Amino acid sequence: MGSVESLRKVISIINNPQQDGRIVAVVVSAMNSVTDQIIEIGKRAAAKDDSYKKILRALEERHVKTVQALVGRREQETAFQHIEVLFDALERVARGVFLVREISPGALDYIMSYGERLSAHILCDALRSRGTKCEYVNARTLITTDSNFGHAAVDFKTTDKIIRKHFKAHPKMQIVTGFIATSPEGKTTTLGRGGSDYTASIVGAALGARAVEIWTDVPGVMTADPRKVKDALPVRKLSYSEAAEMSYFGAKVIHPPTMRPAELRHIPILIKNTFAPEEPGTVIGSSGLQSEALATGITSISDMAILEVEGGGMVSARGAVGRLFSALAREKVNVVLITQASSQNSITIAVAPKDADCAKLAIEEEFALERAANLIDKVEVRTGLSVIAVVGERLRRQPGIAGSMFQMLGKNGINVVAIAQGSSELNISVVVEQKDEAKALNAIHTGFFFPNTKYINVFLIGTGLIGGTLLSQIAKQDEFLKDEYGYVIRIIGLADQDKMIFSSGDGIVFGGEADGIDPENWRALLTASKSRMKLHDFLDKMKRIDLPDKVFVDCTASEEVAATYADILKARISIVAPNKKAASGSMKRYRKIGEFAKMPGVKFLYETNVGAALPIISTLNDLFLSGDEVLKIEAVLSGSLSYVFNEFTGKRRFSEVVRKACIKGYTEPDPREDLSGKDVARKILILARETGEVMELSDVKVESLVSSRARNAKSVGELFKRLEREDARFEKKKQLAQEKGLRLRYIATFEKGKANVSLQAVPPSHPFYNLSDNDNIVAFTTKRYNSTPLIVQGPGAGADVTAAGVFADILRTARDLV
Repeated sequence: MGSVESLRKVISIINNPQQDGRIVAVVVSAMNSVTDQIIEIGKRAAAKDDSYKKILRALEERHVKTVQALVGRREQETAFQHIEVLFDALERVARGVFLVREISPGALDYIMSYGERLSAHILCDALRSRGTKCEYVNARTLITTDSNFGHAAVDFKTTDKIIRKHFKAHPKMQIVTGFIATSPEGKTTTLGRGGSDYTASIVGAALGARAVEIWTDVPGVMTADPRKVKDALPVRKLSYSEAAEMSYFGAKVIHPPTMRPAELRHIPILIKNTFAPEEPGTVIGSSGLQSEALATGITSISDMAILEVEGGGMVSARGAVGRLFSALAREKVNVVLITQASSQNSITIAVAPKDADCAKLAIEEEFALERAANLIDKVEVRTGLSVIAVVGERLRRQPGIAGSMFQMLGKNGINVVAIAQGSSELNISVVVEQKDEAKALNAIHTGFFFPNTKYINVFLIGTGLIGGTLLSQIAKQDEFLKDEYGYVIRIIGLADQDKMIFSSGDGIVFGGEADGIDPENWRALLTASKSRMKLHDFLDKMKRIDLPDKVFVDCTASEEVAATYADILKARISIVAPNKKAASGSMKRYRKIGEFAKMPGVKFLYETNVGAALPIISTLNDLFLSGDEVLKIEAVLSGSLSYVFNEFTGKRRFSEVVRKACIKGYTEPDPREDLSGKDVARKILILARETGEVMELSDVKVESLVSSRARNAKSVGELFKRLEREDARFEKKKQLAQEKGLRLRYIATFEKGKANVSLQAVPPSHPFYNLSDNDNIVAFTTKRYNSTPLIVQGPGAGADVTAAGVFADILRTARDLV
């Protein structure tokens, strides 16, 4: 009933019913925001503020225009008379409030009744103008309540008799005002939140209707709030108990009082979308209608406070729980959740923040004697919390549910403050920090409703050769990974050295698999971005986005980025990095990163630091974990230098081969990075540290392949000119090796706590002799592999293989954390 268009939809639905059978009654609410405006009229009038008249006139004009849009010309005069009579009466009441400067609860209920009375008259007149036989009925003549204004309790015995008698005498379809009723003294009352739906349930139950349909602006009950969990699903069927639990813990589609009359008469409630009447909606009924999923829904209440009452004297305090609740009841404090330790030493309750101070005072006064005797501690209050509840009939007697839920939260670094589960086992409730609410909802929702789907939410910095290739590989494998293994990789954030983009703006909660930056179209999207890349801003936004299973991928060679790893891991975000700067940086930082990487729910994976996609670090770790002892590591760890010395044969000059390697993309843009040997030094340092060795980069002895003169060249072009002058030196080394039947290899060695990198000539019996192209090779000599080393060999350079290694590590974060 929100607008003229909404009313047209309603009329169409009434005249074209979805279900077989006759519509006996249509219960209507006020038009959108009308009730709030009428309340504002009353408040301003009571405050002697005559601006209430302006709101009243605007409200009347809105209803007149609605009549003009919906009611045929012949019937408009009658419809206008209905509107005029109601607004004249409302104006008189508002004038009276203005004069006495007071609005009582009873007067407020009477004023609020006009919203439903106006909309019911308009709908009735609109239907009549289309030839539909119907009658207007004021629910005050049907429903009798007590005099608790604002939230009146229904006298069902009297009400049922009146309703049956009325409908027996009026066979036409009745257009009933929702929300309002009357007291035994004949005063107007209202039924509280969800009052119009409640009215429909009352009427349907009294008449023994086949069904009660509630038409709203959503497709029914959802498995979670779609504003917080984008991949929330419609719930096709659920039991009355499930619906009540979900409503209690935050689901706003239907309210518990609405269901009770229908539930007592076993009448199903159908929730439908006014704007999509063809959709099936949600059926609420007996327990036989329970959802087929393990959980029916996940709901939450934001902004809660908890009070913790504890002390060794709680056990001896007779009737402690009863006294606590009595004290809270006297202050009219509503308790959302309660949990008590099995030792009986502590009780935790959750309340609205506005009630926290009052509740604390009430409890401390109730237990004043126990506190004076130091039997009970001071009541502690914590705010900024949320309650999350998993609801479902199938949770009953189902082993492992709680364990699965806590695993989902734990692996995403979400701390549980309190836990509660009723004996009915219909829901499991947890209290978490409010900042973690959306992340917790998404993690639990994925675990229960998409148990075979593993979402990986990627934030990628560095879109050069490796980063760009990685995105292409993700795009190519997307469907296969999803269909065969359940992996859904979403690129949520992306940045190069100039710009950054995110898949949506600030304040948007992500969830559905449709979210994410298109890995096929990333270049155009990044180019079009207006956000300048600032590392702090990128990382801050990544941390604030409430998504589980986040992975930061660093495809740069930046020391600045590497310096942030500890903080990223501390925020419970996994890291995948081909960037060697972190693992080969200072030992102090390396240890700090390692400590954070041991926390539950995060991984720091850097396999590609040493040999592109080759399983070198993982092999070394497996040896170590299985109890083997590494005696020596000998390796060719530069794919680019492997290529250089494999090609440096015959009449080819050294500078010529280096230039060719550069063109193929095997070397860094500036080949000095490779020729200096520092890159290889970092790699052997990383392997040494993996064995447990305490070592700094400065401890690695390195033989550089470039002279100081070439190293100081001002440009890459000048570097090659200077390398050409050194060709004779390398030619001499090659000739000496060939004369002895040896081949040149740039080898890193770690043995007996010492590491070095040097150019060596190896014989045909050496495992490194027959290397080809850009192969890397590592020989592990251990106690088990002593006479014959364990060899790992394969391509060690190139964007394709390195990106593939990064890709594998990204997938491993999801696999290892399950």
